[in-house]
Amino acid sequence: MSAITVLHEANDRFRIVVRGHDLVVDQPGSGDAGPTPTELFIASLVSCSAFYARRFLARHGVADGELTVSGDFVWAPDHTRITAVAIRVETGRGIPEDLHAALMRVVEHCTVHESLRQKPEVSWEFRATPLESTPRAISTAG
Repeated sequence: MSAITVLHEANDRFRIVVRGHDLVVDQPGSGDAGPTPTELFIASLVSCSAFYARRFLARHGVADGELTVSGDFVWAPDHTRITAVAIRVETGRGIPEDLHAALMRVVEHCTVHESLRQKPEVSWEFRATPLESTPRAISTAG
């Protein structure tokens, strides 16, 4: 199992530590030091798609620098979840038309997308350090 640690920094800003790499997530009204967790989620899907597309294109002789993958997303009206994601794969140089469908199949099977299609089991555990007990005044009035 891989571990990711998230540390609170200030207000709505958190530092994410992944294999020694630090990322910051924040909210626009709270300093805006990084993307929101939701934007990072979509970025994860788009960048995973880009990784799979690049590997495919490299196998077929298309130069690495000629690939751009971008994504747009739509919020649910109540902003509790994302309802749609549109990903665009653009190559600076054309690729043979008979490879288009294969490229799309490869991109659609990126690890992040597969994890959304076949939902992973998520479990939650809560741990808290007990507060030190403070002596209470005992009332003897009566």
